[in-house]
Amino acid sequence: MNPEHDTPGSAHDEARRSFLKQSSLLTAMALVPGPLVQAASAELDEKVAAVFEKIPLKLEVNGIKHKLSVEPRTTLLDLLRENLNLTGTKKGCDYGQCGACTVHVDGQRVNSCLSFAVMHEGKKITTIEGLADGDKLHPMQEAFIKHDGFQCGYCTPGQIMSAVACIREGKADSEGEIREYMSGNICRCGAYSNIVAAIQEVKGGGQKV
Repeated sequence: MNPEHDTPGSAHDEARRSFLKQSSLLTAMALVPGPLVQAASAELDEKVAAVFEKIPLKLEVNGIKHKLSVEPRTTLLDLLRENLNLTGTKKGCDYGQCGACTVHVDGQRVNSCLSFAVMHEGKKITTIEGLADGDKLHPMQEAFIKHDGFQCGYCTPGQIMSAVACIREGKADSEGEIREYMSGNICRCGAYSNIVAAIQEVKGGGQKV
Protein backbone atom coordinates (compact mmCIF):
# COMPACT_ATOMS: atom_id res chain seq x y z
CA MET A 1 0.00 0.00 0.00
CA ASN A 2 1.32 3.37 -0.95
CA PRO A 3 1.11 5.59 2.14
CA GLU A 4 1.23 8.65 -0.06
CA HIS A 5 -2.25 7.90 -1.33
CA ASP A 6 -3.67 7.49 2.22
CA THR A 7 -2.25 10.69 3.63
CA PRO A 8 -4.91 13.36 4.32
CA GLY A 9 -4.44 16.29 1.98
CA SER A 10 -2.98 14.18 -0.78
CA ALA A 11 -3.94 14.79 -4.42
CA HIS A 12 -6.10 11.65 -4.37
CA ASP A 13 -8.16 12.81 -1.37
CA GLU A 14 -8.54 16.31 -2.81
CA ALA A 15 -9.90 14.90 -6.06
CA ARG A 16 -12.27 12.62 -4.11
CA ARG A 17 -13.58 15.47 -1.96
CA SER A 18 -14.05 17.67 -5.04
CA PHE A 19 -16.01 14.91 -6.76
CA LEU A 20 -18.26 14.45 -3.71
CA LYS A 21 -18.93 18.20 -3.49
CA GLN A 22 -19.84 18.41 -7.16
CA SER A 23 -22.10 15.36 -6.89
CA SER A 24 -23.87 16.82 -3.86
CA LEU A 25 -24.37 20.13 -5.64
CA LEU A 26 -25.85 18.48 -8.72
CA THR A 27 -28.15 16.37 -6.54
CA ALA A 28 -29.32 19.44 -4.62
CA MET A 29 -30.01 21.33 -7.85
CA ALA A 30 -32.04 18.41 -9.16
CA LEU A 31 -34.19 18.48 -6.00
CA VAL A 32 -34.85 22.24 -6.07
CA PRO A 33 -38.49 22.95 -7.02
CA GLY A 34 -39.00 24.33 -10.53
CA PRO A 35 -40.53 27.64 -9.37
CA LEU A 36 -37.43 28.43 -7.32
CA VAL A 37 -35.21 27.79 -10.32
CA GLN A 38 -37.44 30.03 -12.46
CA ALA A 39 -37.37 32.75 -9.82
CA ALA A 40 -33.58 32.65 -9.68
CA SER A 41 -33.45 32.79 -13.47
CA ALA A 42 -35.81 35.79 -13.53
CA GLU A 43 -33.68 37.60 -10.96
CA LEU A 44 -30.61 36.94 -13.08
CA ASP A 45 -32.41 38.30 -16.16
CA GLU A 46 -33.28 41.48 -14.26
CA LYS A 47 -29.67 41.95 -13.21
CA VAL A 48 -28.51 41.45 -16.79
CA ALA A 49 -31.12 43.94 -18.02
CA ALA A 50 -29.96 46.49 -15.46
CA VAL A 51 -26.47 46.31 -16.91
CA PHE A 52 -27.68 47.33 -20.36
CA GLU A 53 -26.22 50.67 -21.32
CA LYS A 54 -28.90 53.29 -21.77
CA ILE A 55 -28.75 55.54 -24.79
CA PRO A 56 -29.69 59.24 -24.85
CA LEU A 57 -32.64 59.95 -27.12
CA LYS A 58 -34.17 63.19 -28.33
CA LEU A 59 -37.50 63.21 -30.10
CA GLU A 60 -40.68 65.22 -30.37
CA VAL A 61 -44.00 63.67 -29.39
CA ASN A 62 -47.24 65.52 -30.11
CA GLY A 63 -45.36 68.81 -30.37
CA ILE A 64 -43.44 68.38 -27.11
CA LYS A 65 -39.69 67.80 -27.19
CA HIS A 66 -38.28 65.09 -24.94
CA LYS A 67 -34.78 64.22 -23.79
CA LEU A 68 -34.76 60.63 -22.62
CA SER A 69 -32.42 57.82 -21.67
CA VAL A 70 -33.59 54.42 -22.92
CA GLU A 71 -32.37 50.88 -23.31
CA PRO A 72 -31.54 49.94 -26.92
CA ARG A 73 -34.19 47.20 -26.87
CA THR A 74 -37.07 49.51 -25.83
CA THR A 75 -39.74 49.66 -28.50
CA LEU A 76 -41.38 52.91 -29.51
CA LEU A 77 -44.66 51.49 -28.20
CA ASP A 78 -43.25 50.83 -24.73
CA LEU A 79 -41.56 54.22 -24.68
CA LEU A 80 -44.86 55.96 -25.40
CA ARG A 81 -46.89 53.92 -22.93
CA GLU A 82 -44.43 53.31 -20.11
CA ASN A 83 -42.11 56.33 -20.23
CA LEU A 84 -44.42 59.07 -21.50
CA ASN A 85 -47.72 57.68 -20.19
CA LEU A 86 -49.39 58.03 -23.61
CA THR A 87 -51.59 54.97 -23.28
CA GLY A 88 -53.91 55.80 -26.17
CA THR A 89 -51.57 53.79 -28.39
CA LYS A 90 -52.58 50.21 -27.68
CA LYS A 91 -50.54 47.03 -27.33
CA GLY A 92 -52.43 44.32 -29.18
CA CYS A 93 -50.56 41.44 -30.78
CA ASP A 94 -47.05 42.89 -30.26
CA TYR A 95 -46.13 41.34 -33.65
CA GLY A 96 -47.18 44.14 -36.00
CA GLN A 97 -50.19 42.18 -37.24
CA CYS A 98 -53.17 44.01 -35.70
CA GLY A 99 -52.39 47.72 -36.17
CA ALA A 100 -53.54 48.74 -32.67
CA CYS A 101 -50.16 50.37 -32.02
CA THR A 102 -50.16 52.58 -35.14
CA VAL A 103 -48.60 56.04 -34.77
CA HIS A 104 -47.18 58.59 -37.21
CA VAL A 105 -43.44 59.15 -37.49
CA ASP A 106 -42.64 62.25 -39.53
CA GLY A 107 -46.11 61.91 -41.05
CA GLN A 108 -45.80 58.23 -42.01
CA ARG A 109 -47.72 55.50 -40.23
CA VAL A 110 -45.62 53.03 -38.25
CA ASN A 111 -46.37 49.95 -36.16
CA SER A 112 -44.72 51.14 -32.98
CA CYS A 113 -44.44 47.63 -31.51
CA LEU A 114 -41.98 46.68 -34.27
CA SER A 115 -39.87 49.82 -34.08
CA PHE A 116 -37.08 50.49 -31.57
CA ALA A 117 -37.32 53.88 -29.92
CA VAL A 118 -33.64 54.66 -30.59
CA MET A 119 -34.33 54.50 -34.33
CA HIS A 120 -36.32 57.73 -34.07
CA GLU A 121 -33.68 60.16 -32.88
CA GLY A 122 -34.73 63.69 -33.77
CA LYS A 123 -38.02 62.60 -35.36
CA LYS A 124 -41.56 63.85 -34.80
CA ILE A 125 -44.02 61.34 -33.39
CA THR A 126 -47.77 61.81 -33.41
CA THR A 127 -50.04 59.58 -31.33
CA ILE A 128 -53.83 59.53 -31.05
CA GLU A 129 -53.52 62.05 -28.19
CA GLY A 130 -51.89 64.53 -30.57
CA LEU A 131 -54.54 64.56 -33.31
CA ALA A 132 -57.09 66.84 -31.65
CA ASP A 133 -56.58 70.58 -31.45
CA GLY A 134 -57.26 71.15 -27.79
CA ASP A 135 -60.93 70.35 -27.20
CA LYS A 136 -61.64 70.34 -30.94
CA LEU A 137 -61.55 66.81 -32.33
CA HIS A 138 -59.74 65.94 -35.53
CA PRO A 139 -62.13 65.53 -38.51
CA MET A 140 -61.40 61.80 -38.58
CA GLN A 141 -62.26 61.42 -34.92
CA GLU A 142 -65.55 63.25 -35.50
CA ALA A 143 -66.30 61.03 -38.51
CA PHE A 144 -65.64 57.84 -36.52
CA ILE A 145 -68.12 59.03 -33.89
CA LYS A 146 -70.72 60.00 -36.50
CA HIS A 147 -70.49 56.71 -38.40
CA ASP A 148 -70.07 54.53 -35.30
CA GLY A 149 -66.68 53.37 -36.52
CA PHE A 150 -65.94 51.58 -33.28
CA GLN A 151 -67.58 49.25 -30.78
CA CYS A 152 -65.29 48.04 -28.01
CA GLY A 153 -62.89 50.85 -28.94
CA TYR A 154 -59.63 48.99 -28.34
CA CYS A 155 -58.50 49.13 -31.97
CA THR A 156 -59.91 52.61 -32.58
CA PRO A 157 -56.74 54.69 -31.91
CA GLY A 158 -54.78 52.62 -34.42
CA GLN A 159 -57.67 52.63 -36.89
CA ILE A 160 -57.93 56.44 -36.76
CA MET A 161 -54.17 56.94 -37.13
CA SER A 162 -54.14 54.66 -40.18
CA ALA A 163 -57.27 56.32 -41.58
CA VAL A 164 -55.60 59.74 -41.44
CA ALA A 165 -52.51 58.32 -43.14
CA CYS A 166 -54.74 56.65 -45.74
CA ILE A 167 -55.97 60.04 -46.94
CA ARG A 168 -52.61 61.79 -46.59
CA GLU A 169 -50.90 59.15 -48.69
CA GLY A 170 -53.54 59.30 -51.43
CA LYS A 171 -54.95 55.83 -50.85
CA ALA A 172 -58.58 56.79 -50.31
CA ASP A 173 -59.88 57.26 -53.85
CA SER A 174 -62.20 54.25 -53.74
CA GLU A 175 -63.74 51.86 -51.25
CA GLY A 176 -61.54 49.05 -52.50
CA GLU A 177 -58.41 51.14 -52.15
CA ILE A 178 -59.37 52.14 -48.62
CA ARG A 179 -60.05 48.55 -47.61
CA GLU A 180 -56.72 47.44 -49.04
CA TYR A 181 -54.80 50.18 -47.25
CA MET A 182 -56.61 49.58 -43.96
CA SER A 183 -56.23 45.79 -44.10
CA GLY A 184 -53.36 45.92 -41.61
CA ASN A 185 -55.71 47.21 -38.92
CA ILE A 186 -57.88 44.51 -37.41
CA CYS A 187 -61.28 45.26 -35.85
CA ARG A 188 -62.45 42.17 -33.99
CA CYS A 189 -65.91 43.76 -33.60
CA GLY A 190 -66.28 43.94 -37.39
CA ALA A 191 -66.94 47.67 -37.80
CA TYR A 192 -65.13 47.78 -41.15
CA SER A 193 -68.01 49.20 -43.20
CA ASN A 194 -68.47 52.05 -40.76
CA ILE A 195 -64.74 52.76 -40.73
CA VAL A 196 -64.70 52.95 -44.54
CA ALA A 197 -67.70 55.30 -44.46
CA ALA A 198 -65.91 57.59 -42.00
CA ILE A 199 -62.82 57.75 -44.19
CA GLN A 200 -64.88 58.44 -47.31
CA GLU A 201 -66.68 61.31 -45.61
CA VAL A 202 -63.46 63.01 -44.52
CA LYS A 203 -61.92 62.44 -47.93
CA GLY A 204 -65.00 63.79 -49.72
CA GLY A 205 -65.29 66.78 -47.42
CA GLY A 206 -61.88 68.04 -48.45
CA GLN A 207 -60.96 68.73 -44.84
CA LYS A 208 -57.32 69.11 -43.90
CA VAL A 209 -56.05 65.98 -42.21
